[in-house]
Amino acid sequence: MATIYRGMNRAELDTAYSNTGRLADFPGLMRDYRARSDALYAARDCRRDLHYGPGLRQTYDWISCGQPDAPVFVFLHGGYWQHCVKEDFAFCAVGPLAQGHDVILAEYTLAPQAGMTQIVAEIGLLLDHLAPQLAGRPLCLAGHSAGGHLAAMHCGHPVVGKVLAISGLFDLEPIRLGELNDKLQLTEAEVAACSPQRNIAAGPPMLIAVGADELPELIRQSRDYAETCRQAGERATLLHVSGCDHFQVLDDLADPQGVQLTALARLGG
Repeated sequence: MATIYRGMNRAELDTAYSNTGRLADFPGLMRDYRARSDALYAARDCRRDLHYGPGLRQTYDWISCGQPDAPVFVFLHGGYWQHCVKEDFAFCAVGPLAQGHDVILAEYTLAPQAGMTQIVAEIGLLLDHLAPQLAGRPLCLAGHSAGGHLAAMHCGHPVVGKVLAISGLFDLEPIRLGELNDKLQLTEAEVAACSPQRNIAAGPPMLIAVGADELPELIRQSRDYAETCRQAGERATLLHVSGCDHFQVLDDLADPQGVQLTALARLGG
């Protein structure tokens, strides 16, 4: 089988990006996430399924920390743009809430119902919708995996004061070349337009976090993106989260004293 990307053939490339393939019980992990998320929803003041656009999945949940005019932490979930829902990852809000942030959990249309161009545009629509409601409140745009990609794509939006891109996909070319593209149907033009690595935008301070025990390709993507941002003069900090794989980084995010929130608090902006 011919090599197609960085010395890998298609089967090797698919394995290189299979985060779930490393887990013994991914369904069990997701059940645990959902139980923890349901408990959070039950315990907190939350407005659910608010609409930022007319689409069925163009919705968000706003969870209050109980403090007036609190800064806002927007979280975009992962799932390779084709799986999962915001309700799976609400437990991640525990950390930012404890640190005095209101948390917004955002939803977006998934492939194949939407292509990458539409998915990226929907996050812009969300931020435009939120802008008049913020009244000057600081906003951190955060996301994990595919959500990390979407956060990085909108680092230049005027409402964004900080970015936390966790385990993100910053160059979409390997996604286009593998099985993950079966539903996404990325084109070369879309890869060029929708890869943060190829579209460094002027923006606020950014924390690029990745688990130290993640797949080598995910670690490389974060390293390369952070370096490209710094070379362009952007304020990008790379953080390797010790002892964490692609999913354990979310447990660290949910920890008010976790290394990601600690590092995020040190950023300017």
